[in-house]
Amino acid sequence: MLQAEQITKSYRSGPETVEVLKGISLRIRRGEMLIIMGPSGVGKSTLLNILGTLDRPTTGTVKIDGREVNQMDEEQLARFRNQNIGFIFQFHYLLPEFTALENVLIPRMIRGRDWKKDIPRAKTLLQEVGLGERLDHRPSELSGGEQQRVAVARALMNQPAIILADEPTGDLDRKNSELLYELMISLQEKYGQTFVIVTHNEMFTRRAHRVIHLWDGQIAEEKVLRPVE
Repeated sequence: MLQAEQITKSYRSGPETVEVLKGISLRIRRGEMLIIMGPSGVGKSTLLNILGTLDRPTTGTVKIDGREVNQMDEEQLARFRNQNIGFIFQFHYLLPEFTALENVLIPRMIRGRDWKKDIPRAKTLLQEVGLGERLDHRPSELSGGEQQRVAVARALMNQPAIILADEPTGDLDRKNSELLYELMISLQEKYGQTFVIVTHNEMFTRRAHRVIHLWDGQIAEEKVLRPVE
């Protein structure tokens, strides 16, 4: 499904070169829920961005369904992301002038198709995340937990094979974190998508298939918690 081989990432900082990732290799199976943990600054988000084609590795390769995404140009990558990958970030990044329904439809709008035909699917997704009565509300009229649930529905809109989440509960209180966790677990089990989640929140390990811990830009520990069915 998703394969990374010897991924490195370096940045120039004045006269020095800073190595963020130092030869990471991993394979993620279809339908797997993989949790990436570790202290701040060890390269978790950088790795997630590379897996999601938002950034390119300095060296190494990323393959998704056998396609080497490093070889694609920016236009090809944008199209590939839109069709195959859904993103959930710590901040929801909803468009403030759009309603909840319109925000969920954005991936279809970007795709350049007749998105009005997809309104029923967007409504169904909002119902599944518990916001069926909030379709016409703008982000400012929603709570933080509700805003993040809209972001989850948006990530699912194009039925991507992979969902990448970067600290999805980072801006939420404990109650809303629990609600979002249960929602993401239920959606993953229902649709069978591959979930890769960067988090400090231990609750995500309860029903994950595998957990890896990063340290100093490398995989320091890996635990298989349950088999991928």
